Amino acid sequence: MSQFNDLLMPKLGLTMTEGMVVEWAVAPGDPVRTGELLFVVETEKVANEVVAEADGVMGEIIVQPGETVPVGAVVGRWTGGPAKAEGAAQPAQADATPVPQGSAPAAHAQRQGAQTAAVAASTGNQAGAASPARIVATPLARRLARERALDLAQITGTGPGGRIKAADVRGAEAPAKIQAPAGASAESGQRIAASGLVQSMAKRMTQAKQVPHFYVSAEAEVSELLALRARLNAMSGAPKLTLNHFLIAAVARALEDLPHQNRVWQDDHILQFDSIDVGIAVSTERGLMAPVLHGLAGATLDDIAVRSNALIARIKDGKGAHSDMSGGAITISNAGMFNVTYMAPIINPPQSAILGVGSIRELFRPDAQGAPELRREIGLVLAADHRLHDGASALKFLNHVIELMQEPYRLLRNRTHTEG
Repeated sequence: MSQFNDLLMPKLGLTMTEGMVVEWAVAPGDPVRTGELLFVVETEKVANEVVAEADGVMGEIIVQPGETVPVGAVVGRWTGGPAKAEGAAQPAQADATPVPQGSAPAAHAQRQGAQTAAVAASTGNQAGAASPARIVATPLARRLARERALDLAQITGTGPGGRIKAADVRGAEAPAKIQAPAGASAESGQRIAASGLVQSMAKRMTQAKQVPHFYVSAEAEVSELLALRARLNAMSGAPKLTLNHFLIAAVARALEDLPHQNRVWQDDHILQFDSIDVGIAVSTERGLMAPVLHGLAGATLDDIAVRSNALIARIKDGKGAHSDMSGGAITISNAGMFNVTYMAPIINPPQSAILGVGSIRELFRPDAQGAPELRREIGLVLAADHRLHDGASALKFLNHVIELMQEPYRLLRNRTHTEG
């Protein structure tokens, strides 16, 4: 008789407390080989594929797709060993704990016996009914279908091998509108189910406002930066640079120069980071995401351009890994394309700061002789966690970022050549 082991909801990040099972790739009785997909977990950050680390046979699915359970909860049982989250930054925390023998309640013993019988029947020479065919769809298509309350089984995929793509979901029939009950005001609307991702993000943002925020703001004059960018972009054979690439470079350099900003509050202590990591707010069809660029110490503008472009593409395609969504003490939220002078953003826990970036404004200010001078300015707002930072330290960091943006040629040199 095979021993059944628990499959647990893994902890996939510092702040994760619960996760939603998006789908099971196996059914009770299915044999599973090492490295094959078991189930997909969605958190407020990203979808993670949990794969088998050993061969085994699936015994029981306890948590059904769409259900959210706490970290450590039993989501299923099988005869194999532990499972791990694909792309996780550390070994799987969904450890397989053997079910105790001889001490389980009678109900558990009966259920275990039924499971064993079901597995034996399905894996013997006289196989039972085949498990349902798995619907092949991209992660983004699955998320869009959940958000639109659409059944993927009713959607025809146009991708390779009939794979359902996001465009197939968008082209499917929208859910019916809900009419107001008789006697109510003449209103109608569409009830849209909030996905686990959206619900988690809403809960996370509510928790984020419990962080003691304070804000400091100033303007950066970027005429020289824009001129440098134009000259660099005129060169062939190099990646095109955007304002955001310069912002990332400036924030990364400021974190190197002022390490007091490169820390977060963790429970009852301060965590000082060694690595220079910067988050980037990215607007996607699933909502606002904040992936992180890691290891930026000494990175060139070209490196930052290539890596940030690739990161944003992964996130928008729904292919971000767990490591893409964790780490860092600060995020840049650039809303300049939306015609805004200042933006006061909300810190994304467990980070300790976020930099809101406005649009470029052209205006005249007096020069040293009092004559009007045309300037191109960007409004910057730094939100900081008051448990770690005060007004003086936050302004020192913000002003250093501004200095680097106003003297952008410093970003082309190694840090050792600009110190002092």
